[in-house]
Amino acid sequence: MDLEVSPHLTIPRSELLWKFTRSSGPGGQHVNTSDSRVQLSWSIAESAVLDEDQRELLLAKLDRRLVAGAITVTVAEQRSQLRNREVALARLRTLLRNALAPPSTIRRTTRPTRGSARRHLAAKKARSVIKQQRQRPTGE
Repeated sequence: MDLEVSPHLTIPRSELLWKFTRSSGPGGQHVNTSDSRVQLSWSIAESAVLDEDQRELLLAKLDRRLVAGAITVTVAEQRSQLRNREVALARLRTLLRNALAPPSTIRRTTRPTRGSARRHLAAKKARSVIKQQRQRPTGE
């Protein structure tokens, strides 16, 4: 099964490296006999489906997660290897989509409008009056 990251990028099955090991956690005796923990690796540096711009972007954005130019996702949440495989594919897809997404526009700082500043001060004044009414009455 190929991994479709976006309409412009599909990772072929041959480039995905799967590794299965025994998982810890609940499962009783079953956990000692089945390899349900999944490690999914994909080498960004050696991939044939990426153009140079995509490769540079992924290498720059995922730099902290890469080991020798490859990204690895490990999943051991489910008891079933099949479900862990599905979760690993979904996580890798999400990581790559977020890394390839164009940067969001930077918000320009603006001053509050005159009306919003007036409403803000009125709310503060009303709150102050409420708090002053909580004080003990004076002896006069």
